[in-house]
Amino acid sequence: MIKNILISFVLFSSIIFAQLIQPKLVLQQKEYDFGDIKQGDIVTHTFVLSNSGGDLLKISNVQASCGCTAAAPEKNELGPGESTNLTVKFNSAGRKGVQTKTVKISSNDPQNPEMTITIRSNVVLPSETSTGDPVIYVTETQHDFGKVNEGDKVDYTFKFVNKGSSNLIISDIKTSCGCTAALLSADNLEPGQEGTIKVLLL
Repeated sequence: MIKNILISFVLFSSIIFAQLIQPKLVLQQKEYDFGDIKQGDIVTHTFVLSNSGGDLLKISNVQASCGCTAAAPEKNELGPGESTNLTVKFNSAGRKGVQTKTVKISSNDPQNPEMTITIRSNVVLPSETSTGDPVIYVTETQHDFGKVNEGDKVDYTFKFVNKGSSNLIISDIKTSCGCTAALLSADNLEPGQEGTIKVLLL
């Protein structure tokens, strides 16, 4: 009986010691609500990441749930007891209503290899809409074509709508490089009318 108790105590102590020398990611805050923001506003919030373990914590990846959200830690490696800031930026352009976005943090913490931060907001149209101005609302702001073979031509159609109370006139549309082209369905949209932009990767 004494031997069994001694062996159990040694095993238990070994497990506790092993956990103490492992890296451990701690989030001082896992959620943040920006409240009401105007469409087009870019808002930021800084989260604090800490290593409360006994070994080097390595942050291998920080992935936002959509292109409207960006996040990057100031440091990717934290020694025991060290902390770093993670600033999350949300771009509300083309968004409306309640928004919930997440940021997934991957690290070498054996107990929690993936942890998630959540940000929320309620995007409202700017007050100018009541004066009779046009307002463009884009349902998607980015698209990933994935792997494209050399020589292949692919395209994707984005949709937008005029949610204002007067005609929306689009004077120009440009792409960032000569490898892409954009085709506009209409350059004059009445209130409530939908339009499309077909983007071609050449």
